[in-house]
Amino acid sequence: MKPNSRVLLGMSGGTDSSVAALLLQDAGYEVTGVSFRFFEKDENTEYLDDAQELCRRLGIEHIISDQRELFKTTIIDYFIGEYMDGHTPVPCTLCNNYLKWPLLRQLADKLGIYYIATGHYVQKQKIDNFWHITNGVDEDKNQSFFLWGLPQDIMERMLLPMGELTKERVREIAMERGFLKVAKKRDSLGVCFCPMDYRTFLRNNVTAESIQRGKFYDTDGNFIAYHEGFPFYTIGQRRGLGIDLNQAVFVKEIIPAENKVVLGDLHSLERTEFYLKDWNITNPTLLLDRDDVIVKIRYRKQANRCTVTRQPDNTLKVTLHEPLTAIAPGQAAAFYRGDTLLGGGIIVEY
Repeated sequence: MKPNSRVLLGMSGGTDSSVAALLLQDAGYEVTGVSFRFFEKDENTEYLDDAQELCRRLGIEHIISDQRELFKTTIIDYFIGEYMDGHTPVPCTLCNNYLKWPLLRQLADKLGIYYIATGHYVQKQKIDNFWHITNGVDEDKNQSFFLWGLPQDIMERMLLPMGELTKERVREIAMERGFLKVAKKRDSLGVCFCPMDYRTFLRNNVTAESIQRGKFYDTDGNFIAYHEGFPFYTIGQRRGLGIDLNQAVFVKEIIPAENKVVLGDLHSLERTEFYLKDWNITNPTLLLDRDDVIVKIRYRKQANRCTVTRQPDNTLKVTLHEPLTAIAPGQAAAFYRGDTLLGGGIIVEY
């Protein structure tokens, strides 16, 4: 498809995607809004009404695409399965890379629309003939960590109107344009279908016998205490263990087959290497076998230098220049140089 002046915008009914619609229209694009029905707590569809009302006021077409069944099988079932395997899932990463953006492209293709857009706080840049995601200017809202899996054919068509704005300025734009409800909307927090305690969510979505009381052990194999069931714990967890040993202990290992959770001090969690599966690299020459790459395994406030090498079994080996703690199977790792996202993958069992 050749570029045209049309853009398909993913609209959640929130502040960011709503202001994105304003800015794209101001820039001269013919905007079509689409709201994906992924998950609705207590069957609340107010977000659809809000998106539809904004599109009506702007005079743009609005589409509702029901993807709840696909979201359940792709994201929710995965989320549950990972915890039941003793892993730490990354549903927002999978949703962005394998669901949200691909669905936008698929629908845009059907409608003859070239550009696709969202309210993500990121930018993009072409380096050595490859498109890269780069950080947004608002450091607190930067969402590049979640987008390492996007292919070139999606990045080429992306429009990212939030990338050069702060959240404060976005709210101001909504106020200035008379969209008061949009300006005052709260940011969504956590996983959309499980915003608070995932343990309650698990209890409500697996059989009672799937989660049984088990045992805590120390690193020498000594029994410490009983726990509520291995799916309720994650690697690196310190709080909420329900025990008092007069010293700080952390979850070091989870053994689902034995319903066993191993605890240790922080030093025992340190590692200098780990491996990735299901990885994506934007341009291998900028990432592999270099000593100036930064890896993050958390969305915020963590950056460690590393060297990345491709292994015979097609995993990526990440060798850390300094030890890092709480590296959990199932987590995502994203690679950067400066503000440029180079790729990422999923941490495998070790």
